[in-house]
Amino acid sequence: MFVTFLSDFGLQDDFVGTCHGVVLRIAPDARIIDITHGIPPQAVLQGALVLANTIPYTPVGVHLAVVDPGVGGHRRALVIRDVEGRHYVGPDNGLLLPAAERAGIAVVHELANPAYALESISRTFHGRDIFAPAAAHLALGVPIGELGPPIDEDALVRLELPVPSFEEGFVRATTLYLDSFGNIALNLTRDDMEQVGIVPGTRVELELSGQRYYAVAARTFADARPGDVILYEDSYRNMSIAISSGNAAAMLRAVVGRPVDIRVI
Repeated sequence: MFVTFLSDFGLQDDFVGTCHGVVLRIAPDARIIDITHGIPPQAVLQGALVLANTIPYTPVGVHLAVVDPGVGGHRRALVIRDVEGRHYVGPDNGLLLPAAERAGIAVVHELANPAYALESISRTFHGRDIFAPAAAHLALGVPIGELGPPIDEDALVRLELPVPSFEEGFVRATTLYLDSFGNIALNLTRDDMEQVGIVPGTRVELELSGQRYYAVAARTFADARPGDVILYEDSYRNMSIAISSGNAAAMLRAVVGRPVDIRVI
């Protein structure tokens, strides 16, 4: 059985390795796929989007995700099963829902049975003490109902996803996240761009962080000269901003959650 693992733990500390150890002590034959542990600390929305983007490319299995600024508080611990038979384990803060809802949610249960957690539970490391053990037991085939009581899907915490706004030849988008190459992911699709007349080759003006920049809509980085700002469809079919052979996030001073205005020129 496969267990995927996404978190904001980073790789400098021992957190990821400890969670691996917990899973493998319970389910020694589990195969763990680390999606990423580079989600910025407490960036629940970015974690949710990355999880939703990557899960379709992984085997059906157990998907452990921990970006949990509310650890130790009143938020619930969850397991969700989708209609494809995948199980999503993590906090009830919206992190799991975009991924689970892509296939359709079948059932949701709270992780409340102490038999499937570590004996001693810390206030600050539920990834180790609650989520990793639950993921391991699910990988062994423990029925979801054994882990705790059912929860109504409508009672789950949901993230507020930003929605773009449109006018003729203009769109106001939002920066969703910045990847390690400095590319700026937006809450836009190619269909959104075509709605305002932006297709490959269209020249546009970008406004973000109080500054304006010229860019061109492009299919690939190879369509632009080094240093050119481009608007392109990324590998997950969302629109992003990049600088050919450069770092757009740094040069354009992009900030997650800030608006990006795009005008056809």
